[in-house]
Amino acid sequence: MNPLTQVKRTQVINQKEAALGLSEDASWHAKFRGSAYVFVGGVPFDLTEGDLLAVFAQYGEVVDVNLVRDKATGKSKGFAFVAYEDQRSTVLSVDNLNGAKVLGRIIRVDHVEKYKKKEEEDEEELQKKREERGVCYAFQKGECNRGDACKYSHDEQVLV
Repeated sequence: MNPLTQVKRTQVINQKEAALGLSEDASWHAKFRGSAYVFVGGVPFDLTEGDLLAVFAQYGEVVDVNLVRDKATGKSKGFAFVAYEDQRSTVLSVDNLNGAKVLGRIIRVDHVEKYKKKEEEDEEELQKKREERGVCYAFQKGECNRGDACKYSHDEQVLV
């Protein structure tokens, strides 16, 4: 489904719930009570984690911002995950920021049912895993463009 269509549908549902005066437990938001994360799509590529923090802090205390970036270039992929200290803030941000215009782009904000945060690995552990996987043949040919994101070792062994 088109993201903008999804934004409009969510806004219609929210308006109907408000008109009917539904309780918190009867709202569609109740399904996501176990997660304090929201998905943000359509993020302008110029925005940084700090910019997202400033926008989303209007609705509660933000404890994590994961702006998804391309591993090779470090450029934003245009979507992010934002975590709040409490789940109530997710409801506020979804209701108020879904369909908002940020730097000329309409953003989509929706609940995340289950979010698995990627654990950080130290450099020694990453190097050990790369060595176990073997040598990057593209690197040996001078063609690997993945840099630090490459899962294979970039040692100087020559192809035989």
